[in-house]
Amino acid sequence: MKKITSLLLILLLASSVFAGPEPAVSLTVYNQNLALVREARDLTLRKGVQDFSYDGVAARIDPTSVRFSADGATVLEQNFEFDLVDRMSLMEKYLGETVDVTTEAEVIRGRLLSTSGGIILEDDDGNIRIIEPSVVHSVRFPELPQGLIIKPTLRWILDSKHTGKVESELYYLTGGIGWEASYVGVVQDEQNLELSGWVQITNRSGANYVDARLKLMAGDVQIVRDAMSRKGGRVMAVEMDTGLQQQEFFEYHLYTVSRLVTVHDNQTKQISLMAPVKVPSERVYVYDGSRNGDKVEVGINFVNEKKSGLGLPLPAGKVRLYQADDMDGSLQFVGEDRIDHTPEGEKVELTSGKAFDIVGERTRVDFKRLGGDRGREETWRVEVRNRKKTDVNVIVREHLGGDWKILSESATSKKVDSTTVEWTLPVPAGGSAEVSYEVRIN
Repeated sequence: MKKITSLLLILLLASSVFAGPEPAVSLTVYNQNLALVREARDLTLRKGVQDFSYDGVAARIDPTSVRFSADGATVLEQNFEFDLVDRMSLMEKYLGETVDVTTEAEVIRGRLLSTSGGIILEDDDGNIRIIEPSVVHSVRFPELPQGLIIKPTLRWILDSKHTGKVESELYYLTGGIGWEASYVGVVQDEQNLELSGWVQITNRSGANYVDARLKLMAGDVQIVRDAMSRKGGRVMAVEMDTGLQQQEFFEYHLYTVSRLVTVHDNQTKQISLMAPVKVPSERVYVYDGSRNGDKVEVGINFVNEKKSGLGLPLPAGKVRLYQADDMDGSLQFVGEDRIDHTPEGEKVELTSGKAFDIVGERTRVDFKRLGGDRGREETWRVEVRNRKKTDVNVIVREHLGGDWKILSESATSKKVDSTTVEWTLPVPAGGSAEVSYEVRIN
């Protein structure tokens, strides 16, 4: 219940940021196949206790998440009806009842006995007839069987203090709908990248959301709940060129589409997140021989900051990289990677693949086991060969376990963490370079 209550409060607070009347439907979509739906409807009630059907809710609604409010009305009991009309449900409901089956040649009336492997009917004289599915044009039922409904429906027992129209508001959580970001990066040269972004919403919740106020929450809903328990909301809205508004919300980021959006069931919709922007970038080569053999990884790094043309929180998603070829200028796909949620000021590191013309080789040239439990000493040589026509800098990355200490090295290393050390190795065009080091490991 804490999670549900937190989500409802978040949507209420977030909605208050934007001036003007709210539409009849608001939709906040999370990254984890979850959405929070708000509907405003005028209901016609009579005074006293009564049965009421609220139809058109999502088929994948979580009934325990429902929050309903209406002036002077209280829900005493709630049932969620989801036995929808389809061919099989109609057949099952009418077993033992009389139906009319139309074929190419005739209309056959009889009591429906079975639909397994064909339609089996018993006529008034007690004769049994099997009708092959391939010859059936239609089956006619006298009425809609009790218990079947056209749309997923909440059935309530309401107690109303008034008779007539009342304004109501319904919130609920539903599965089957989620969103993710995707980015397109066009490599301009080794120092620049053109980056654009989209958000993609996929709706399989079993409901249509027509002219809805659409909001996208980036991250994990449990983070939202924990953040709410710590402090109140701090809101800072930013208008994007594409019609999205972004706001800091608790420890989170909420994106709101400035226009009303219709999201149909079984539909994937794309909305522009950011217009193409030229971003200063750096091409990076990494040789991690213990993990990649002789392959050298190539990647592109940039910083998410305003002076680079960005400075917006980037939702997690896939980045596809392209580059124009020199023959006709057409774009060619050169790799893809995923980024995590990236706040302003943080570096984005993309790996696009393995370099064709740069190879590495690592060799253990000496090994000595020390007496007692003092461990061992090892000497390693790492060579990188560059067959490109341009000079490159390659990061040589080594992983060391246990209690280690570098005793000597041919170049100055950088300790990345407790198990990782790196050297930046300049490698000339058409040439090679190497680094060697001796390490003691206890």
